[in-house]
Amino acid sequence: MANYMELLSFGDSGWGDELASGVLVTVTLALATLPLGLLIGFLIAVAKNSTEPLLRNAAHVYTTIFRGLPELLTLFLIYYGGQMAMSALWRLLFGHAFEVNSYLAGMIALALVFSSYASEVFLSAFRGITLGQYEGAYALGLSRSRTMLLVILPQLVRLALPGLSNLWLNLLKDTSLVSIIGLTDLLRNTNIAVGVTKQAFFFFFVACSLYLMMSIISSFGLRRVSAWAERGQGRR
Repeated sequence: MANYMELLSFGDSGWGDELASGVLVTVTLALATLPLGLLIGFLIAVAKNSTEPLLRNAAHVYTTIFRGLPELLTLFLIYYGGQMAMSALWRLLFGHAFEVNSYLAGMIALALVFSSYASEVFLSAFRGITLGQYEGAYALGLSRSRTMLLVILPQLVRLALPGLSNLWLNLLKDTSLVSIIGLTDLLRNTNIAVGVTKQAFFFFFVACSLYLMMSIISSFGLRRVSAWAERGQGRR
């Protein structure tokens, strides 16, 4: 037992600092991806809810592609394909290559996948808001933008929150995929520790425990947010 505790110690003799650094990268990557994924997902849902056929069809093609592709393949396409495209564009504009780092590639790829699922959650929430809500806001003299901001968006958040909570937990787990392209997240640092110490079961068990801990903390936080969003609903 003492040997195992020494393996988790901080400093040169243990792997505690590497694992802690990996947790930090995992959490910051998920947090950086979340707003981008939510924004794209919301815009895609608005396009799907549009009366314009071209917007609707483009949004459906987008979600079909990124829901149909494996997340790992999307990550490879963004990391390698995006690198080629950006390097060619940068060389054309500025005369030198541009390198897409693994953190940025991971964030973009995860945001694309997250947004394709989030758009369906937002679309279901849109359909849960009756037409009378829009008509009532317009009757009060509110513009389309103010109607969306003051009337529709608060209800949309409340209706979409359960589905988005599940997507956040999936996103937290999907960050482990970026270890394939060299980002030093929790899983990659765990693999390095296993390669050096040959203690595979122990370090993978520790990694499992850390992922579960992050999920449990997230669940508590999401429960609080959900309670805040539902405030006043029980009195109606």
